[in-house]
Amino acid sequence: MERRRLATGALCIAVTALLAAGCGNSSSSGTRTAADDKEIIAFDTSDSTKAYSQYAQGFKVTYTNGAKLVEISDPTAKNNTVYRFALTEDLSNPLPDGYTPIKIPVERIICMTTLQLAGFITLDETEYVSGMSSTRFLHNETVRRQIDEGITKRIGIEGNFDNEVIMNINPNLIYFSPFKRGGYESLKDVGIPLVPHLGYKEPHPLGQAEWIKFIALFINEEAKANRIFNDIAQQYNTLKEKVAQQQGERPVVLSGEIHGGSWYAVGGKSFLAQLFKDAGADYVLKDNNESGGINFDFETMYEKAANAQYWRIMNGYQGEYTYEVLGKSDPRYKDFRAYREKGVIYCNQREKGFYESSPTQPHLVLKDLVKIFHPTLVEEDYKGTFYTLLEK
Repeated sequence: MERRRLATGALCIAVTALLAAGCGNSSSSGTRTAADDKEIIAFDTSDSTKAYSQYAQGFKVTYTNGAKLVEISDPTAKNNTVYRFALTEDLSNPLPDGYTPIKIPVERIICMTTLQLAGFITLDETEYVSGMSSTRFLHNETVRRQIDEGITKRIGIEGNFDNEVIMNINPNLIYFSPFKRGGYESLKDVGIPLVPHLGYKEPHPLGQAEWIKFIALFINEEAKANRIFNDIAQQYNTLKEKVAQQQGERPVVLSGEIHGGSWYAVGGKSFLAQLFKDAGADYVLKDNNESGGINFDFETMYEKAANAQYWRIMNGYQGEYTYEVLGKSDPRYKDFRAYREKGVIYCNQREKGFYESSPTQPHLVLKDLVKIFHPTLVEEDYKGTFYTLLEK
């Protein structure tokens, strides 16, 4: 695959523009509030060589003669900062004011999260990933081989990045999550463009998966991303419709565990809540209007979820996870119906590559849940990709 190097001068231009973009709200600085951008220039969505979002709300792209104009914002917030980038194969092309120029196709990218990595894995383009942060619970054999061979470098973790390693990689850009905890200020100092990747903020499972198109914009692989995503969406929506047509009971499901004295669960407008709904179940927090995580005390969650038939748990327990292990972690768990009737839906991150795969494979997560909630709607021999019922 032919790639092009990003000149050092272009890096300086790009990072200068990006730092300006992060500091102000005027259009000349490269950022505006989402409220300023109600008019979106549409393009021909029938062109398979162009990436357009159907479900993702956090990015949009306009194609011009000389560039792809990309706008990124928090899909769960109003009046938030909009980050703007002009992706072009020729930096001498005239570009609109307020956009950070980036020369494409890029060659070397650093990923800060496994959600970002998931896009490259799904596109089968992991060779672009020259650096990444934590590799904990990483299962993908191709990426692990790249790390072993030095193709992909470990750059440290949030709050403690190794700037020397990053400079040696000389990446063309770094994908980052601007609303997560620190460490990014030091990255600005090394002179590399920081591009927000907000797929994790998407409230719809297919919205998360559609960020493979966002990644494709930077490596000129939109046609490939469209083909892959269309297949994912078709499988997801076909099963969703099949569930919607069945007349059976909608079981109730809770999620999360007690950690540090608080029960952490995602809100009723989250992607997980949408998955439960599409799989034919009622989430105990379905009427909640939050899209992110919420902390509850035990008593509040027990009041809401004591009679739920199912309980979704995901962790990295080392060893065989059983009802006995769960009960010993907090004896009060034994009072939940889902515990007593063996209705725990479980995924162990040590055994399954959940975060590196599931964000871009929501059709398989949906299938796992439907297999549990409404088993007759899925093949009898389907074993589950990420989630299965805890049996012991």
